Amino acid sequence: MAPLDTTRLAPVLHEYFTAYLVTQRAMSDATIRTYRDTWRLFLRFLAQARHVPAHQLAVTDVDAASVLAFLEHLETSRGNSAATRNLRLAAIKSMMAFHATKAPEQLDTAARIHAIPVKKKPKPQPTFLTSVEAQALLDAIGADTWTGRRDRAMFALAVQTGLRLSELTGLHIDSLHLGAGPHVACTGKGRKRRTTPLTTATAAVLTGYLHERKARPGDVLFPNPQGRALSPDAVQQRLSVYEARAVTSCPELAGKHVSVHTLRHTAAMRFLEAGIDAAVIALWLGHESTATTSMYLHADLNIKRAALERTRHPDTPAGDYHPDDPLLAWLQSL
Repeated sequence: MAPLDTTRLAPVLHEYFTAYLVTQRAMSDATIRTYRDTWRLFLRFLAQARHVPAHQLAVTDVDAASVLAFLEHLETSRGNSAATRNLRLAAIKSMMAFHATKAPEQLDTAARIHAIPVKKKPKPQPTFLTSVEAQALLDAIGADTWTGRRDRAMFALAVQTGLRLSELTGLHIDSLHLGAGPHVACTGKGRKRRTTPLTTATAAVLTGYLHERKARPGDVLFPNPQGRALSPDAVQQRLSVYEARAVTSCPELAGKHVSVHTLRHTAAMRFLEAGIDAAVIALWLGHESTATTSMYLHADLNIKRAALERTRHPDTPAGDYHPDDPLLAWLQSL
């Protein structure tokens, strides 16, 4: 094997993606796609800044200053969140750490890039839909076209199971089992397999959809017109269209940004409202620990009110506290 050219960026990236991530690290397809997208964005940014084609960039074009400029570009020009910024930074750090093992002269540069801190961000409260809002969203999906029937089946499945977006788009026809004990099998984070039961209503929707789906190309469960998996952007775009339609019948949706992750939160909140233990919800959603699931405990004020009612003294009237009228309170104090 010819020695790796450590001066040009192209061969280093080629070995990083084809040999290191796949063979040595055995990274998941989702992680590789995320890292790939990061470097596509970063290469375009560098090529424009250096006024050279991307394939002619040198490894020395990647330094702490260029990385910081790229991160600033992500936030100001592309409007990316702190979470996305941190994800892109992690992908760059990973590649530069790999390169430093091949080119010790780049250790200082890699260390400077590694020292770039992640941006802290406040943890947002999870947005979720009530049962009425979720049904209004599904009802807004027309069933008079193939794409409408596909989308209704896809989002009905998402609301009931709480699958992640990558899990949803990664499903194949044989992921569904609609006989006795209907369920869906998916591969989640860390390539962990997870099986999720289906309700009778969801299974009925999917049974009708699957009968029509088998006449179309490919084996992806929710395909695009070419039979390939839908892109994350396509799924979100479709969901935004239906959210806009649903606002007319359910005005409460107007103040919410609905994403597939919102539907995932919705599934979790339904379980929590039904009194299901957080450990069971964590298992259902594929969380590593119940610590992640605990965020739902803070999301719904009604759950906190119910907990307060269970600890209420018998002589204390039920309901929320309301201060006395100031005049009556003053008279009481006399």
